[in-house]
Amino acid sequence: MCLPVSPWNVSRWGRRRFDLRNAKALVDNASALSNASGMDSETITVADFNRVDIRVGTISDAQPFPEARKPAIKLWIDFGAGIGVKQSSAQLTVHYPPDRLIGRQVCAVLNFPPRQIGSFVSEVLTLGLPDDEGAVVLIRPDFVVPNGGKLF
Repeated sequence: MCLPVSPWNVSRWGRRRFDLRNAKALVDNASALSNASGMDSETITVADFNRVDIRVGTISDAQPFPEARKPAIKLWIDFGAGIGVKQSSAQLTVHYPPDRLIGRQVCAVLNFPPRQIGSFVSEVLTLGLPDDEGAVVLIRPDFVVPNGGKLF
């Protein structure tokens, strides 16, 4: 099936006119493409994005978290003088032994409410992406940047 590239077409008298059928086909096609590509979330504004406080920090300590239901590591992340050290629980055990995390810069969301995970309070959400098998790969800057730097 060939889909229209524009909701406009030309009448037999040479006039451009808006064709509702073409417009609906374009909308349906765009919707199908976005759903097929995993883009099922709603569109947000720049103001919405700016409300999420994503900052960079350096992991100052990392300890195994055997009490967690899923294998996890307790992290203490230094976000610099203005924010200080915050703690986080992250399911990083597949790719990261705790001792290799110390000194690594990571990105985290700071303005989520704290979350109680067993006896540990996770104050920030450490950000990562899934690999091919769903294990977490940390998001981090390519170069060393000042702790507390805000993502924009």
